[in-house]
Amino acid sequence: MTDIVAVRPAGRTPARRTPIWRTLGTLDAVGAILLALIWIAPLVFAVWAAFHTPQGALSFDLSAPVTLENFRTAWAGAPWPRYFLNTTLLVTVILAGQLFFCTLAGYAFARFRFPGSDALFMLVLLQLFILPEVLIVENYAMISRLGLFDTILGIGAPYMASAFGIFLLRQAFKGVPRELEEAARVEGCGWTGVLWRVYIPAAKPVYLAYALVSIATHWNNFLWPLVVTNSNETRPLTVGLSLFAAPESGVNIAVISAATLFTIAPLMVAFLLFQRQFIQAFLRAGIR
Repeated sequence: MTDIVAVRPAGRTPARRTPIWRTLGTLDAVGAILLALIWIAPLVFAVWAAFHTPQGALSFDLSAPVTLENFRTAWAGAPWPRYFLNTTLLVTVILAGQLFFCTLAGYAFARFRFPGSDALFMLVLLQLFILPEVLIVENYAMISRLGLFDTILGIGAPYMASAFGIFLLRQAFKGVPRELEEAARVEGCGWTGVLWRVYIPAAKPVYLAYALVSIATHWNNFLWPLVVTNSNETRPLTVGLSLFAAPESGVNIAVISAATLFTIAPLMVAFLLFQRQFIQAFLRAGIR
């Protein structure tokens, strides 16, 4: 077996960390662990409460019996299959709209020069500084005028033109070498062909990372769907869970925890199964 020997430049000695830096490093690690524990504590309690009776959940008795009755009670208490279907349709509609509009806008800002393009791009970026809650009244009035109140399209329409998505794809398209575009034009591609055959394939990691962020964000979105929905036929999971957990329904903490777990289960299972692909997509998007 060949011994591995570290090669060190002649005349140089390895830098030694001073006690102050070692102490700061230890405090940094301890702080990160504490923040992680604080962040995960509600989820741990929800898992604990979901598998125990209300008395066992609140007393933190480790010998309390484990039960699945909370899941059966929660599932029978609301139209969860309808909520799951509504949420799946909602995130699909929003993501499809975002990919379409953000791709066209990002391509235009990255590769076409027209009067006022920089000023228009700055106006698009200003959307990043405006909280969605500020626009709820205007969005509500517009959705009502369009006749989209209490519809899946009405919930998703305000999110389809995403400033973050336009910025992300513009930067990704600007990183594509011009030579690839010129080669495609020599082959006879128009601007749509160049976009479809060159830019979109080159930006696949960015698309994947953006899709993950979009799905996670709109799966958990609550306030706007609560305002614009009025029936079980359109309510997503978050609104359905809030109505299910209302005090007047008489549901206890163990049943609410069980309902919370199966509403977040699809995202958690997807992350556990594809966590390596998730991280690689974000890293590749960041490198670009």
